[in-house]
Amino acid sequence: MFRRAFWFTTGAAAGVWATTKVNRKLRKLHPDSLAAQAADKAVETGHRLRQFALDVRSGMADREEQLQEALGLTDRGAPQELPAPRPRAALPTHPSTTRTTGPTGPTGKEDH
Repeated sequence: MFRRAFWFTTGAAAGVWATTKVNRKLRKLHPDSLAAQAADKAVETGHRLRQFALDVRSGMADREEQLQEALGLTDRGAPQELPAPRPRAALPTHPSTTRTTGPTGPTGKEDH
């Protein structure tokens, strides 16, 4: 008699547990629930993207400060003088780039 009561109670508990589990899954797959889950994921993704953008801005500011220090531009009180321009070598002229005749057409021949 005790065995039957034990197995009956165990079976009933397993049935209640399985029914509850199935009903939870069905509620999760309901369209309203899926829309809410998608909205939650979108908000979470937005927060992550915002945090990433803030991290990138912070890194950019740090790197800009490092570059300004490396270039000696950190003293903002006094204006900096620009270095003298470096002399540039004259560009070599190629014979085909100089025009000795009048205007030419798309074929390279003179237009008349």
